[in-house]
Amino acid sequence: MTEQSLNAARLLPWDGREGQPCYVVGDGTGRVSRAADTVEAVQLGMALDLIDHAEDMLDDDRCTEVQFRHVTTALTQSLREVHRVARSRGLRLGVPDRSGVEHPTGPGLVRLRP
Repeated sequence: MTEQSLNAARLLPWDGREGQPCYVVGDGTGRVSRAADTVEAVQLGMALDLIDHAEDMLDDDRCTEVQFRHVTTALTQSLREVHRVARSRGLRLGVPDRSGVEHPTGPGLVRLRP
């Protein structure tokens, strides 16, 4: 695998206007890239905390359907975020991605120059 070239855009861990995917161009050392690294780290840490919380709920016979719905909603959102982080990192490592514009996080690696 090859690392992402400078003429490719990085998928960011947040949405832009109207839910569109956001990208940043550069070598990964800029302010936006560092902010994205921080957001990704927070998202991954929160996912671990949420998994622990869900496991505790599964062990608790007193949990209600409403509580399970709430944690399921949170797990679903967290899984979307973790998937986006994994996809972004895979794209930067050169892992092939055939996802088109219809993908929830937008197209795969965006080439800016031929």
